[in-house]
Amino acid sequence: MEKEKIELLVEKARELRVSIVKTLHKSQSGHTGGSLSAIDIVAALYFHEMRHDPENPQWEERDRFVLSKGHAAPALYVTLAKAGYFPEEDLMMLRRLGSHLQGHPDSKGTPGVEVCTGSLGQGLSMANGMALGLRLNNKGCRVYALMGDGELQEGQVWEAAMAAPHYRLDNLCALVDANALQIDGEVEKVMNVFPIADKFRAFGWHVIEIDGHDMKAIVEAFAQARNIKGKPTMIVATTVKGKGVARFEHKASYHGVAPNDEELNEALMCLGCFE
Repeated sequence: MEKEKIELLVEKARELRVSIVKTLHKSQSGHTGGSLSAIDIVAALYFHEMRHDPENPQWEERDRFVLSKGHAAPALYVTLAKAGYFPEEDLMMLRRLGSHLQGHPDSKGTPGVEVCTGSLGQGLSMANGMALGLRLNNKGCRVYALMGDGELQEGQVWEAAMAAPHYRLDNLCALVDANALQIDGEVEKVMNVFPIADKFRAFGWHVIEIDGHDMKAIVEAFAQARNIKGKPTMIVATTVKGKGVARFEHKASYHGVAPNDEELNEALMCLGCFE
């Protein structure tokens, strides 16, 4: 991919990080760390990889995205707003009573959201069903599902991980935002799920391991996944919780804590925003 296009995606992700911290600061509620760790992946999906139409969210030929780690809804919301699914001003209504932007994605209320998520462990199963349905309907659409590494502690994930290769779902690309932290601390100490890549290989997936903040690597992984036939692809993306804001990085304490005034100002400076 051309260097200029990669640079544009990197800049888009920076802008989305700014939107995330502003949105969470306004709401004073929501998940900071995992939204910032996942945003490079989500930006690459919506502004490069996926076929979708903000003016027609139900377009039958669209690719589907399942945010299985639904608590990272701010990452999805700022991306949908930037893509044109709804006005960016709506972001300031995050988690407000009556708002269409609730704490976890709601497919009945938010344009561009495919399924309701947030009860961890279920997204990969739903993505499997979508991929099967699209294949049965002879659609060339692809399905993308983003999970967290802490989420892999849920047993249903591994039932879905077994099913996808069995049904040869090569129109499915799943990802793990492997930031190594969850609300209770280090994933490895709470309930060890590592080595993630080896486990999915054992289940029959094509596995790609990348730095989840290297935009070129993300884009190339998606390109590789599109060319894999006969099996699903799992992209294991090593990330940093709170990526982009020094105070938030590598800290489980910012899993579900919104920035206060001081933290917002510090975050905006880290992100090159001096408003």
